[in-house]
Amino acid sequence: MKTDHSLYATLKYFLNPFDQRYEDLKKGNVTGNIIKDLTAGLIVAMVAIPMAMGFAMASGLRPEQGIVGGAVAGLLGALFGGSKYQVYGPTAAYIPIIGGLMATYNHGFLILASIIAGILLMISGVAKLGKVIAKVPNSIVVGFTAGIAVVIAFSQMGEVLGYKSKLGYGLNEQIQNIFKYLSEFNVYALIIAIATFILCRIAKKVSPFLPGPLLGLALGFLAAKTFWAGNGLVLIKDKYGSIPTDFFVFTTPVLPASWNAQIIFDLAYYVVAIYFVAAVESLLCSRMADRLANNKGTPFSPNKEFWGQGIVNVFTPLFNGFPHTGALARTAVSIKLGAISPLAGIAKFAFKLLMAAFLAIYLENVPMACIGGILLYVATNMVKVDELKEIFAMKSNVHLLLMIYTALMLPFFGFLTAVLSAIGIYIILNYMGDHHIIKKLDEADHISRAFNYMRNKNSNPDKFD
Repeated sequence: MKTDHSLYATLKYFLNPFDQRYEDLKKGNVTGNIIKDLTAGLIVAMVAIPMAMGFAMASGLRPEQGIVGGAVAGLLGALFGGSKYQVYGPTAAYIPIIGGLMATYNHGFLILASIIAGILLMISGVAKLGKVIAKVPNSIVVGFTAGIAVVIAFSQMGEVLGYKSKLGYGLNEQIQNIFKYLSEFNVYALIIAIATFILCRIAKKVSPFLPGPLLGLALGFLAAKTFWAGNGLVLIKDKYGSIPTDFFVFTTPVLPASWNAQIIFDLAYYVVAIYFVAAVESLLCSRMADRLANNKGTPFSPNKEFWGQGIVNVFTPLFNGFPHTGALARTAVSIKLGAISPLAGIAKFAFKLLMAAFLAIYLENVPMACIGGILLYVATNMVKVDELKEIFAMKSNVHLLLMIYTALMLPFFGFLTAVLSAIGIYIILNYMGDHHIIKKLDEADHISRAFNYMRNKNSNPDKFD
């Protein structure tokens, strides 16, 4: 009976969209607090539109799927997530996963994988597995992020160079096709991509109120319509046609016509990949958000965050979307703009759809080179110097090697092989090795240093007096 009561209490808490996360909204000037959240939602929506389109197109989907998916995920995450501050939407970590799936299957299969992963996330929240997932070492997470950055950068080389042909999804294939299609190179596309990249970086340094990616789209639109019109720039509408404004299109999962071992393996692979990215990235983002906002009230709940992520990944694909999770960059922007509650995420949902409907006719005339420039900007910002410093500060050979191993393996062998093998190596070394191999390897480094110190001291004692 006690267990049933505990489960009931947990579900009651998880299903409450208006919980303690709104506590700061009621402190001090309530009207001023609401205005801060609404302002943050508006600016983040302006930043999110071009990024969501870019993530969708880089994943083999249509631009409006990124717009709608990001809006719906933002609403559901704000209502049912476990963080006061987190902004939900499409993220770069999903690009190679979704892109790989779409290269072989279709959107219906993606919806099926996302729903299964979402249900597993919800179960994980009820089972209180939040702290378990948080034990994935930071070295693997940083290596995973670095590997994704490489994948994104190479996936956008075709857009940056102005190619009309697709480069493909595998890194080896992309590198070969960069040289194969060199005759399609368009210098105007390269200039637009570089200008967009620089504009995003400058806007970020000047003020969080400047939506760099949106300014980049405006620059590209202007160039394509005026002084560089007719110079062979590939526009969004050239690849995807017009962007529709009937955003709420209901889509359903599609089961394969026939099942075989390969399809079952692929489904399991993509379910695990979606689950892992949603779990790890959302918990990292929530933890970062509390620290960045100097949260002195109720901290984020990792288990409710799992529940919210599950709801996001079950329902967002049904509205013509795809898997989403907590977005680190957009969350940081929201906090810097003064957001103090999930109201900012709810506002982002409304503002994003309204602006996208108004801007659709302009967005479809933006050069693909702009999207490439924005995603290159995203890729170069995925690995932070502070994160690398944390790994080096650990003074652990093993964690440094795990980071490098994951970063190198992922672009060539994919998510499953890179990340799960890295986790497996970590578990074996840390928990199943003879007298903790990790500790021994780290001690070996210290012993080696001590040995060198003593040898130098014995050979030249005056130097050490």
